Amino acid sequence: MIKYLNKKTKKLDVWDLGLIKGSVVAATLFLITIWPALMTWVHSVNPWHFLIAFIILVAKPFYRFYLK
Repeated sequence: MIKYLNKKTKKLDVWDLGLIKGSVVAATLFLITIWPALMTWVHSVNPWHFLIAFIILVAKPFYRFYLK
């Protein structure tokens, strides 16, 4: 399965990756908009928790791209 995914991933270019990221953002905003309980939860969470999650999630790609 991993070999298959690696083979398919190598066919993607920068534009494809950017479009995937944009579609995830759009889907997230759509879910927050149509699901009132989710929007209430997002508004109730401290914004610093989202920043911390962002830093944790971006740490490895940042390291591999810029420092390695």
